[in-house]
Amino acid sequence: MGPNSHSPVTQLLSRWNQGDPAARDALVSIVYQELRRVARKCLASQPSDHTLQPTALVHEAYLRLVKAGSVNWQGRVHFFAVSATIMRQILVDHARKHAAKKRNGTLTMAIEEGVGSAKPRELDLLALDDALQRLAALDPRQSRIVELRFFGGLSIEETAEIVAISPATTKREWATAKLWLHDALTAGVVT
Repeated sequence: MGPNSHSPVTQLLSRWNQGDPAARDALVSIVYQELRRVARKCLASQPSDHTLQPTALVHEAYLRLVKAGSVNWQGRVHFFAVSATIMRQILVDHARKHAAKKRNGTLTMAIEEGVGSAKPRELDLLALDDALQRLAALDPRQSRIVELRFFGGLSIEETAEIVAISPATTKREWATAKLWLHDALTAGVVT
């Protein structure tokens, strides 16, 4: 399972792989706060009247993880990577429903505007999802890096482990992807 095969999370994931539902439930109690931190980060720049709260996002992600059935968990980082993907899907689904209810409604999130810029700007979550899909067509690895870093809150090192590249390459790809997304979103390429 990897270098941290003795960690409680990895051991529980291994037991879950073997079909132990008690391990799945025990795992949730251990990773719950970390998942809430990721969910809070994803929702931090939402309007105050946003109806999806971190707890609801974590619970929905958990339900989707359980429904997914058998996943060959590779360890803690893999678990959080899959969770990040699921949270992204939930947020995008929520944004689509919200936009359908409100004509021209948008759901916004903050993303770093450029390399080295700590100042976030708000952007339309549906536009971001469209941009990530376009980026995935051009460079699937960069799109995955954005998903893991932005939606999953994974570090450069954790992202590098999932994507199976060096941390230095991950850092370069992350910077390039952010610039591409910024240009795509600013230029109105994404509709």
